[in-house]
Amino acid sequence: MASDHLPTTRRLERLLQSDAPRAEDRGPDDGEDARWAVGADFSLDGATDWVNSPPLTGADLRGRVVAVNFWTLTCINWLRQLPYVRAWEEAWRDAGLVVVGVHSPEFSFEHDVTEVRRAVEARSIRYPVAVDSHFVVWRSFHNHFWPALYLVDAEGRLRHHAFGEGGYEETESVLRRLLTEAGAGDLGPEPVPVDARGVEAPADWDTLRSAENYLGYDRTTGFASPGRLVADRAHVYATPARMRSGHWALAGAWTIGRESSVVEDPGGRLTCRFHARDLHLVVAPPAGGSARIRVRLDGRPPGADSGEDVDASGEGVVTEPRLYQLLRRRGAVTDATAEIEFLDPGAGIYAFTFG
Repeated sequence: MASDHLPTTRRLERLLQSDAPRAEDRGPDDGEDARWAVGADFSLDGATDWVNSPPLTGADLRGRVVAVNFWTLTCINWLRQLPYVRAWEEAWRDAGLVVVGVHSPEFSFEHDVTEVRRAVEARSIRYPVAVDSHFVVWRSFHNHFWPALYLVDAEGRLRHHAFGEGGYEETESVLRRLLTEAGAGDLGPEPVPVDARGVEAPADWDTLRSAENYLGYDRTTGFASPGRLVADRAHVYATPARMRSGHWALAGAWTIGRESSVVEDPGGRLTCRFHARDLHLVVAPPAGGSARIRVRLDGRPPGADSGEDVDASGEGVVTEPRLYQLLRRRGAVTDATAEIEFLDPGAGIYAFTFG
């Protein structure tokens, strides 16, 4: 999605590249320079819970350089930014840097602090995370983006912000300058070594042609099953004989809701036509259970093109609500068709993302 705060060049990039900064307008449009007034008290009082730390306030953080990172656990852009934030925190925590993650949820299941804690553990996040379930911290920054990074100097002044992926060299340069101003000594090799693997690895921007798409009726595009979309009640759909790139379809009995679609019977299928190296699906298991899936790439098991959440035969299991990497193509990237069959009912699908 786009926002009025995106520069023109970034909006143009959004037309050409998938998964530019995800944006949700949850606060007033205060302008590019009104993010956080210089000299304002630094406060995270709106957090509803904390992970890895007791509650922190501006008084706790004054005198330290602070990086505030807004995220939500299913955001592919945040997942690909995370290795850099994690590396900076590990390199400079003893030099005066404090990273504070702020989890502001997008999907309904992301309000569950248990899922936030699970993501923190799975992603080896050791720094404090404020749980911002009601977007109070988000609004206090006049933030509009997942992910967003705000750098605050040791005197509590906002000195830099970055939205979405990229700009890591500039962000690291600003961090080094702020730490040096605060009296830090040797800050080590430049750039800080970053280890980005699996779903955290950078996208293949040169071949990426598919854009993120939501799978509930409120924000979806490109729904291709014949007939009309039936909202909020079970309906039997079919896959069309042909699909354009960027389109998706269902087969079998599904209930398409506002933010997700739920498979009602075993054997329901989700198909999409895409052009990207990586294919991810945000999906949740049925309540209290799990759901087996079978992935096909152009009608065949993915083999070496399987993602980290399925095996070479395309088999996988949805056990928790999160982003699953289904495909990582190793050869030439062209238009392709992915089909995901749900062998168990009750799973909810929320979004496709690509890389």
